Parts: sequence; C-alpha cells; structure tokens
Amino acid sequence: MTTRPGEQPTAAASCASLTVMFDGACPLCRREVGVYQALSPLQPVAWLDVSQASLDLAPADRARYLARFHVRRQDGQLLSGAAAFVALWRAMPGWRWLGRIGALPGVTPVLELLYRGFLRVRPRLQRLVRKLDAAQLPLR
Repeated sequence: MTTRPGEQPTAAASCASLTVMFDGACPLCRREVGVYQALSPLQPVAWLDVSQASLDLAPADRARYLARFHVRRQDGQLLSGAAAFVALWRAMPGWRWLGRIGALPGVTPVLELLYRGFLRVRPRLQRLVRKLDAAQLPLR
C-alpha cells in the first residue's frame, strides 16, 4: 500500500483491499461507518479514524481526510467523496447494487454533486445530532 509522506499505515491497513478514512469525531460519520462495520465485507477493509491524534498524519493530510470521505485502494489509489463511497459500497454486501449503479457512466459525478451539497449542511447536521445525543444522556 502506498502512503503519503508523514503517513504511517497500520498493519491491518497494509493488507486490506480498502482502507476507509473517516472522521470519528463526527457523529454522522461514526453512525454511517458503524453500519458498514457491522457487515462482513466481500474483501478486506481497514477502518482508519483520522480524527485520532495518535495517528502520524501531516496536518494538511489530516485536514483533507477530515473534510471529505476517503478510501484508499490496495494499489495506493486514493478516492474521495462519491468515488470513495462507490468503492466502499462495491465491497459491502447489501450495498453492491448501489456501488454498481454509482459506477455507471455519468452517475458518480451526479453523486459527487449531491455529496458536495451534503458537505455544506454537514456542520449544522453535526450540531443537531450532538444536541440530540446530549439530550439522551442520563441526568446524574
């Protein structure tokens, strides 16, 4: 697996077909990744929470990975946004149909436009989910 300067792959990531880089500090991202993690992927997948300070990432790389969803293929190709989701979906049982549709000519660019629209509202959705999560905490 190819790494960028300052990036140290984990042992699991180096043998995985896909390495999913996600923002574990984002409640929306955690929930979605949790859905995928509960599945038995059709190929090895490593999960890399790039919000962890213990990861040896260059600040610019960390910022880029936190801003958008990324998947790295075993050959080192880095995919971002809709293309990353399509690659992940193709590896997940129950989601392959969506990955196949997303890979059709012209579909990924449309999905990318939708993803960019989501990114604009993501901060507000994160705040809302955090408030809802906090409202469900037991009082002491």
